[in-house]
Amino acid sequence: MEPLDDAEIERVLVVTAHPDDLDFGAGGTIAQWTAKGIEVSYCICTNGDQGGEDPDVPREEMPKIRQREQRDAGLALGVTNIEFLNYRDGWLEPTIELRKKIVREIRRVRPQRMLIQSPERNWDRLFSSHPDHMAAGEAAIQAVYPDARNAFAFQDLLEEGLEPWRVLEVWVMSHNAPDHHIDITDTFDRKIAALHAHVSQTSHNSEMPAMVRAWGERNAAAVGLPEGRIAEVFRIVDTK
Repeated sequence: MEPLDDAEIERVLVVTAHPDDLDFGAGGTIAQWTAKGIEVSYCICTNGDQGGEDPDVPREEMPKIRQREQRDAGLALGVTNIEFLNYRDGWLEPTIELRKKIVREIRRVRPQRMLIQSPERNWDRLFSSHPDHMAAGEAAIQAVYPDARNAFAFQDLLEEGLEPWRVLEVWVMSHNAPDHHIDITDTFDRKIAALHAHVSQTSHNSEMPAMVRAWGERNAAAVGLPEGRIAEVFRIVDTK
């Protein structure tokens, strides 16, 4: 389906499992949204403590490192409103508790559009289907419908002044059947800058920019863009 025009969007909430997920999946698109004046907020579900490549870094330090890196990456894309839910990396499940926390963020941010990970396993891109990714996606879409809009779901949130909110559309990353693309050629450098900010995750891989470019060029070719263009792809869900 065709998404809403960006001119109709004031606020976007991005929900992902780990720090860096959204930069790999949609950094170029997010850079375009913020450049248009759209306020983008992040909700990161886990603390990322299973990430990193340096065995000498104590595991208990990794959450602080990854949160700092995500904030730096956000600055590269024009995003400063970042909420970390601090679930244990690798153990995420789509629980009622997680749903409630995402509902809280939806009602606090009041986004017209959300960007989430796919709750479905993509057999063609297995590495995008980390169990945490699918859990975050499942909890997020459940939070969108039915909970965030339902005054009788999590009624204690009303006591926090968080009124029901209806998200109009959801963009799904890493879906096995995308139906929309964004040409990010002009914002690719900002995407790479955001990924470089995740030092603990990317500094060991000198081929990272070329690898990410190749992914984007394959996306662009698949949707008929000219050679050399770079794209990010999504599944759009009408949730009005």
